[in-house]
Amino acid sequence: MTLHINATLERWPVDGHFTIARGAKKFVDLIVVAVSDGTHIGYGEGTAIYYHGETAENCVREVARVTSELAAHALPLARALLQSRLPQGAARNALDCALWDLEAKQTGRPLWELIGMKSPPVPLETAFTISLGTPDAMHADARSAADNGYNLLKLKLNGEADRDRVAAVRAGAPKARIIVDANESWGAVDIMAEAAALKTLGVAMIEQPLPAGQDAALANLSSPLPIFADESCHIAADVPRLAGLYQGVNIKLDKAGGLTEALALCKAAESAKMDIMVGCMLSTSMAIQAAFLVAQTASWVDLDGPALLQNDRPGGFVFTDGRLSPATTSA
Repeated sequence: MTLHINATLERWPVDGHFTIARGAKKFVDLIVVAVSDGTHIGYGEGTAIYYHGETAENCVREVARVTSELAAHALPLARALLQSRLPQGAARNALDCALWDLEAKQTGRPLWELIGMKSPPVPLETAFTISLGTPDAMHADARSAADNGYNLLKLKLNGEADRDRVAAVRAGAPKARIIVDANESWGAVDIMAEAAALKTLGVAMIEQPLPAGQDAALANLSSPLPIFADESCHIAADVPRLAGLYQGVNIKLDKAGGLTEALALCKAAESAKMDIMVGCMLSTSMAIQAAFLVAQTASWVDLDGPALLQNDRPGGFVFTDGRLSPATTSA
């Protein structure tokens, strides 16, 4: 059996605006991989990790580079080979997920069963992202999100007047739970003082306050709020150096390089007694199908990527009252 592997690039517009400390986006370029055995087709989607220099165009070329070698092997050997043939990142993620999807279709077994889950996935509460903006703008966005049923809001911050932004969001969505993502922007911020102030505003967790590589600065700090690693944590091998500095890790399949590594990262975090958050990049529902399974045991779920686009793929996930559900029971 020969596998036929094809990677393409797609551009999807963002709904409104998406702004974080590193900049704004009006669209997202996605890499979509299709793997066929002549009878079934498996699909996977990835979003380039732009802050690591990835582009969707480069990801397409990365997949093409390993196509002929992987095509000569049947599953799951092709997937095992992939782990050493491509580095972690969006290209490997899209291809890894496509291979998993193909195996599920070949065997007639749901993906959740293939990866060892004991029962089908259930709907999950997901955070909804409030983009970085003025306090007034974030107040309005928070009120709109709350009106649409989201009870967990993730605020993008940048280390400047963040308390004003959080206070504005709290006023706009007084009943919502709030987590904040600094995207590495708090290098000049007194983290303990900031955490204490944000806790009084009802914030429950802080994500990646310091630039990746400066994690040691968190040693011996007793934060009043749990701190999760995002940009500092990509793969399972990162966990040992982060344990004791962070209380949890944010697992994203694009960072990890696919479902295979994300599952290993999940086990590593659990072994280190670290909490787990499962997040995503801007994406369609295709990209979060596998992440949804990993998120079944997570403390925090942030899989709102499709909800931040103008449109999603047909048959995508359903977002109702802040909860994420598969369109069908076959997830």
